[in-house]
Amino acid sequence: MDLSQFERVSDYEWRIAPFGRMRVPAVIYADQALLLEMDQKVYEQITNVAMLPGIVKAAYAMPDAHWGYGFPIGGVAAFDPDEGGVISAGGVGFDISCGVRTLHTGLNAVDLAPIKLKLADRLFAKIPAGVGSTGRLRLDAAEMDAMLRGGAKWAVKRGYGTEADLDRTEEHGRMPGADPDKVSEHAKRRQRDEVGTLGSGNHYLELQEIVEVYDVKAAERFRLVPGEVVVSIHCGSRGLGHQIGTEFLKQMVIAAPGYGIQLPDRELACAPLASPLGQDYLGAMRAAVNCALANRQVITHLTREVFAEILPGSHLTLIYDVSHNTCKQEQHVVDGKPRTLFVHRKGATRAFGPGHPALPQDLRDVGQPVLIGGSMGTASYILVGTEQGMERSFGSACHGAGRAMSRHQATRQWHGSDLVRDLASQGILIRSPSLRGVAEEAPGAYKDVSAVVEAADRAGLARKVAKLKPLACIKG
Repeated sequence: MDLSQFERVSDYEWRIAPFGRMRVPAVIYADQALLLEMDQKVYEQITNVAMLPGIVKAAYAMPDAHWGYGFPIGGVAAFDPDEGGVISAGGVGFDISCGVRTLHTGLNAVDLAPIKLKLADRLFAKIPAGVGSTGRLRLDAAEMDAMLRGGAKWAVKRGYGTEADLDRTEEHGRMPGADPDKVSEHAKRRQRDEVGTLGSGNHYLELQEIVEVYDVKAAERFRLVPGEVVVSIHCGSRGLGHQIGTEFLKQMVIAAPGYGIQLPDRELACAPLASPLGQDYLGAMRAAVNCALANRQVITHLTREVFAEILPGSHLTLIYDVSHNTCKQEQHVVDGKPRTLFVHRKGATRAFGPGHPALPQDLRDVGQPVLIGGSMGTASYILVGTEQGMERSFGSACHGAGRAMSRHQATRQWHGSDLVRDLASQGILIRSPSLRGVAEEAPGAYKDVSAVVEAADRAGLARKVAKLKPLACIKG
């Protein structure tokens, strides 16, 4: 990336003044090293986003930003429906509501050591992973629609968890406004056997040790203690979300001229939020959010079953569950006035600061846990939302390390079997149905997650709370 294209606001904020058809500035949060590593496509895509109708304040890119479909991955933008604001399927992404949930185990890493191998093997056997993986749940038409309306609440009602889980889940486990009637039968068929499965790509279930605490107050409130083992689950809406994204992108490309929208890139296909197509997509997308929430809830139940088999009396409690790849209707203050906006976060995580009414009552004074997954074999982090972040990025932060090379490039450089062996020598167990999938997710194929998190912290988007080290990873 050429630094001359930017106005340097600070060591961690870079501004692109409006030019051409840009309606607002574009802002990238990163340190200089991360910015230099970014592909020029990030610059092109974030400035294209700034051209969309009804965009408010600025188009933002997080420190883990890289090239994506339409929006850069790591892109954040808010739109006002009263000013012709749009919703873009490319601004949400294909893996709708992919997210992370992290659970306490009550175990110390020393206690885990003798049973780590057995736990990893049982988790791998119990929780389906990989391309096309299917689970033990098979939903008929009525149950499918109930799941798409109910999300994690549907799962808890059917015995897959507790009300306490819902208290620590974004949207309290259920996204309002979901409309299963706007989800195609093809999308529903793809999901019929996939609830409770990890899927493939960068999805995982990981045993992690808390190895460092940065913010003592927030760590105490989140009950994070050095040496404790936690479980993190990273997955989304599986085939259903991908199908919804594919179908609505095609419709939006065709419909855009009729709405008077001049697309800077056909991958930014969108529709006015107030239009029938925009409303249909919102209904379907929200159903996919509920699908992802239900999926992670069922996987949580399966994880608890495995722990109970090996450690009778074990009690796994949820720290938090938060999604990326969403568009949410939210209230934000812009120029001193509250406004109802639709915030796209593609490869970006909601990171609400202290006092926000959407947060659980017992966490409201400290802020939202922000869960940042590392790449396979590298650290993950827990952060907390800040008041600054509410102002600077509509309460948004990075979601992970961000890819530094394509999956194809990764498979040319690494072999899965070598990676499994190398990580085992570091005390990290890998279980996966695909050695090619392991190669695609090689740690070296990603940016340095610690640098990304540090940039998010220094930019004021979210504050570091704790660092987690992987112990065992079930990869899709």
